[in-house]
Amino acid sequence: MRASGPLAAALERLRARPAAPEPLDRPVPLAELPTPALVLDADALDRNLVRMADFLGSHGKGFRPHAKTHKCPELARLQIAAGAAGICTAKVSEAAAMVYAGIPRVLVTSPVVSADRASLLAALAAEAGQLDVVVDSELGLDVLSAAAAGGAGELGVVVDVDVAMGRTGNRDGDAILRLAERAAATPGLAYRGVQHYAGHVMHVKGHGERRDRSLKLWERVTGIVGRLTDAGLAPGIVTGGGTGTYDIDCAVPVITDLQVGSYVFMDQEYRLIGGREGEWFDDFEVSLTVLATAISQPTGAAVTVDAGYKSFASDSVNPEPLDVPDTEFRFAGDEHGVLLLRAPTQEPLLGRRARFVTPHCDPTVNLYDWYWVCRDGLVTEVWPITARGCAW
Repeated sequence: MRASGPLAAALERLRARPAAPEPLDRPVPLAELPTPALVLDADALDRNLVRMADFLGSHGKGFRPHAKTHKCPELARLQIAAGAAGICTAKVSEAAAMVYAGIPRVLVTSPVVSADRASLLAALAAEAGQLDVVVDSELGLDVLSAAAAGGAGELGVVVDVDVAMGRTGNRDGDAILRLAERAAATPGLAYRGVQHYAGHVMHVKGHGERRDRSLKLWERVTGIVGRLTDAGLAPGIVTGGGTGTYDIDCAVPVITDLQVGSYVFMDQEYRLIGGREGEWFDDFEVSLTVLATAISQPTGAAVTVDAGYKSFASDSVNPEPLDVPDTEFRFAGDEHGVLLLRAPTQEPLLGRRARFVTPHCDPTVNLYDWYWVCRDGLVTEVWPITARGCAW
């Protein structure tokens, strides 16, 4: 079934979006960027990519990074080159952006229950090297089955297992078994395995508490995997987890790969959860920052920068200043933020550029069209955030 109407128009525009890196005419310092600017330190990014791949590889686990974090085909290419088993997306439109850019082995991690989305997935499966989608209901499997019947490509199915989060997934062992049986027996579909994601555990503060809660949930998933295996439906894929539990879930025998996302950038919400050895979760470097300019100083104890709610997405914490010590950021509206000075300073601040750690990297990225990519302190190219705004 060919997409038509608003969906076809949306796809046409999505396919036309830029996806390849664009070199600048000359390298430029950060001071020349228009602010606010989303800046990606490529050297720190490279080290994060290698560290995650090496760590999980040393524990016999793969990784299937979540592109909802970066929404950028170039970053997905780097993750595939680092050995990723594939790429996750949260939405069908994100998957389309990745497939159109030539990214192989995409898994859509949210269920699809509408015929138009299912038909689009079937069409993408014919274009992609491999396209999988989670399912957690009979209705979802029905629409995927109907779409796959008329498609040219095989559509992979991963059964979404919920234990405690209560967002998506199925908790009923009998229902999970039926979904796997049907997926394995339906022409045009391929049963791949199971997914379990406990997002509510990722930001639990304290490594010990986070470990206990995550492993307890995986015990129940392990039982479901055993039941599937006994029924002749051993999962080829058991995927889930995330950055907050990467060094915990790697000890779970049934897991094949982890859906790590924020490790490439790191944000303030993750830094505050605590690591195995200390109060800060600093296993990975901050590679993503927002660059802002100090534009006003209404009082001696406060400096206003040109970045507010439209530049930072925050669930619970504020941006962290990196370049102006002894200051604290406070939002001051859509366009502005205020740096509160904890101590008097003689250093001129007006006109100064400053970098800030993002409060929550995923939705902050979604506010921008591209990354300004720097190496050795100089910006050399921009990477399009191709899947920006892909919410369906």
